[in-house]
Amino acid sequence: MKNAADADRDYTLWMLLRQAGDAALRARDKELSQYGISVEEAAVLFVVQATGETATPSEISRWLLRAPHSTSALLIRMEKDGLVRKLNDLKRKNMLRVVMTEKGREAYEKSTARESLHRIMSLLSEEERQQLQSLLERIRNEALKELRIERKPPPFP
Repeated sequence: MKNAADADRDYTLWMLLRQAGDAALRARDKELSQYGISVEEAAVLFVVQATGETATPSEISRWLLRAPHSTSALLIRMEKDGLVRKLNDLKRKNMLRVVMTEKGREAYEKSTARESLHRIMSLLSEEERQQLQSLLERIRNEALKELRIERKPPPFP
């Protein structure tokens, strides 16, 4: 008799994808802990850097596929920790911009080493990396369609 995982290959693939992602996330979190930041905080700093420090909380949410209230809570913690500042936009008074502080910039610079991710991904050839990226983008895009999210997150630089 087949067990439940054998009976549903899609579920098995989804669980494997989750396990791989969760394990890599934990390895990255362990690496970043030496700099006093989390994976989520490093991701916010990455977005702020990538957008030229004109990021808004809603733009950060789109990039990271997070609910706005989750991003807001994260930004509040990061502001308390001195990593970012929220500033009123000079052109649109009701809009906030997120900028890195000097402490945030130092944390971002340290976080760019990404040694744990490089070690994990090094087992893949260049062709396998391209295939994996293509497949993951397709899966992500289909999941976004399922959620009726029409705007895809911006491509990573």
